[in-house]
Amino acid sequence: MMNKFTKKMMGILTVGTAAFMMAGCSVAKNSNSSGTHQDKDTVKIGVNMELSGTAAGYGNAQKQGIQLAAAEINKAGGIDVNGHKKKIKLIIRDNKTAIATSASVAAQLVNKDKVAAIVGPATTNAGTAEIPNITKAAVPSVSPSATDPDYTKQKNGKVQPYVFRACFQNNFQGESAAKFVTKKLKAKRVAVYADNSSDYGTGLAKAFKNTYKGKVVDSQTYSEGDKDFNAVLTSFKAKKIDAIYVPGYYTEVGLIVKQARQMGIKVPIVGSDGMADPKLAQIAGAKNATKVYYTTPFSTRVAAKNPTAVKFMNAFKARYHAPAPTFSALAYDAVYMVKTAIEQQKSDDSTKVAAGLAKIKDFDGVTGKITVNKTHDPEMPIAIEEMTNGKVSNSFSVE
Repeated sequence: MMNKFTKKMMGILTVGTAAFMMAGCSVAKNSNSSGTHQDKDTVKIGVNMELSGTAAGYGNAQKQGIQLAAAEINKAGGIDVNGHKKKIKLIIRDNKTAIATSASVAAQLVNKDKVAAIVGPATTNAGTAEIPNITKAAVPSVSPSATDPDYTKQKNGKVQPYVFRACFQNNFQGESAAKFVTKKLKAKRVAVYADNSSDYGTGLAKAFKNTYKGKVVDSQTYSEGDKDFNAVLTSFKAKKIDAIYVPGYYTEVGLIVKQARQMGIKVPIVGSDGMADPKLAQIAGAKNATKVYYTTPFSTRVAAKNPTAVKFMNAFKARYHAPAPTFSALAYDAVYMVKTAIEQQKSDDSTKVAAGLAKIKDFDGVTGKITVNKTHDPEMPIAIEEMTNGKVSNSFSVE
């Protein structure tokens, strides 16, 4: 749902940055911070988001979901904080899809702006970069789409006390895709073509291969920014494959779909939530984006049966004059998770908000029922959408 985002939600840090992060966590562990406190009539929620740079498509979609949720809550009177209604004040900052900037933005939000919680970042790279600063200040953050399995965990395996997410993990996506390819598509011979720019693509590929019951006839990788995939696709075509698994983002996967179809590869192309953006079909060409499938936490067809999701989709279309994308839905849920935590704890002190987020159970979200588990990961449904001629034509649940 989802690093590329640079990549989406799960990146590889440099040694220097990683050392800084570990040092920051060490300082945070010894901090005596009691958290941030809010004004009498407002609850400040920070937004640390990729609004420019390579992940801007995801970040701006999430910004829309965040703003819609806040507007709805405020129109209804605000958040009930122990019997007193308080309006949300959003403080939105652009991390530019950059690790250093994300850390700086987080420091501003928790130290200068004194927010009760942060929504974002979208990517695991940027999200990981903010952890030392939010931990030191005792301010929780809910990422709508950081999907790396280790994102919410410390190096020793213990949970990060102030890190949460509103999306499922990569390994769950990869496993679900493998089951779908095996059971629904009946594919016995599959080629895997993964984005190796970060843990997002490689992690998904590993989970897929560990679960898939057929034969992986070839496994290749590409990098963010690559444009020509013809050589690898030609080798796949010669191996009589039944499907291609391509975990990555719409920017590269769109080109892979286009080039595969242009050379006559007609087999299903299956991927991940990084493809869940209208730009995929624009890049691939509508006609080429046929028999294309991807895992997603939010399917409009599945959502049509959920009254909470229907309300969201109608409100989103009325406000933005466009269908609601997956990443807007995830961010919308993240804001309501913060609201739920505050109301359950009867406090908007940031430490209490973190405690409330950890206790969320059966939250009625746009993306389905959500329960936050002991590693601060949401237990939630997953769906697979099918594209035909550039449009979502079908959806499937995975068991």
